[in-house]
Amino acid sequence: MGNIKRIVLTGGPCAGKTTALVRVIEHFNNLGFKVFCIPEVPTIYSLAGWNYLTPNRQLYFEGERAILETQLTLEDHFQRLAAVCTKPVLIVCDRGALDISAYMAPDEWESITREAGTNANALRERYDAVLHLVSAADGAEQFYTTATNATRYEKADEEGLRIARELDKKVIRAWTGHPHLRVINNHDDFECKMLRVIREISNVLGLPQPVTEERKYIVKVVGPLPDTIDSDIVQTYLVSEPGTEARLRRRSWNSGKVVNIHTTKKRTSDNQQIETERQVENALYESLLGQADPYRNTVRKRRQSFIWRGQYFELDTYHGPLEGLVILETKGIADQEDVNVPPFISVVQEVTGNHDYYNHTLALRR
Repeated sequence: MGNIKRIVLTGGPCAGKTTALVRVIEHFNNLGFKVFCIPEVPTIYSLAGWNYLTPNRQLYFEGERAILETQLTLEDHFQRLAAVCTKPVLIVCDRGALDISAYMAPDEWESITREAGTNANALRERYDAVLHLVSAADGAEQFYTTATNATRYEKADEEGLRIARELDKKVIRAWTGHPHLRVINNHDDFECKMLRVIREISNVLGLPQPVTEERKYIVKVVGPLPDTIDSDIVQTYLVSEPGTEARLRRRSWNSGKVVNIHTTKKRTSDNQQIETERQVENALYESLLGQADPYRNTVRKRRQSFIWRGQYFELDTYHGPLEGLVILETKGIADQEDVNVPPFISVVQEVTGNHDYYNHTLALRR
């Protein structure tokens, strides 16, 4: 897309998306970007009189199909507008095409995409990044409300909270497999959530960002895990110039989806770096493996991702030379905040900021 980046801002009900959109537009306009914001298409149809809870299944189906086709048409039109802009362009989609699948049965979704001449993989690849804001219904229930959205059908009661949490997870699953899916936690301070949104978009745009530490723990699993999204990761470090880290990551899910990502991290100062990610096809992936760092092993691990009390966790179980090591990680937690460690996890040692437990170090041949 060159100087044009298209991102999706999504999430469960009452996640702070509306506020985030205002902040994103203001922030990046001030930095010299032309920002286009594509409105939430389902809301347009709901305000016009269509209701996805209608008992008329044909009306429901045609409405969802119209929403998908309108979404794609709007995106394509704004892409053409962006192509003639003299400034770098950021296109922000208030929800994206795959959000629609979270509200319907898989067979109906397959029919709609087929009639629209597309499929889930093609829709996923339309966007440079997807930012999912966790619903306030999960971990920030005191802030959950339906008053800010006249078209929201989930009530602010226990059943409504349960439905909102389920929708949140369905939306994440819909986007699983996107190489730049980022889940934005709830925070004690809502401002931290907004700053994380700005930071993640800045990374996509290739702007230097402060080096931040994920909270990281060596753990043991002592109880059954909740509903998780599972994937296998094979990570290979490449020979790179001093001050730069380069890696290849192949990630595969139980669904059969496989994504290859080439990542570089380059320090621009003691506390800033530029991180770039690009998806690569299998042929290029195999070719780049020829540049593997001979002093580092390939890192292999099983990742189980889940939300617990508004925070997004990744549980990595290592294989091969690192067999037996289990690390729990969560991103975007402010220094003054506590991590909501789940009761089915026992912390052995916190290793936040400990370079011995960076994957780049763990890969060293010993």
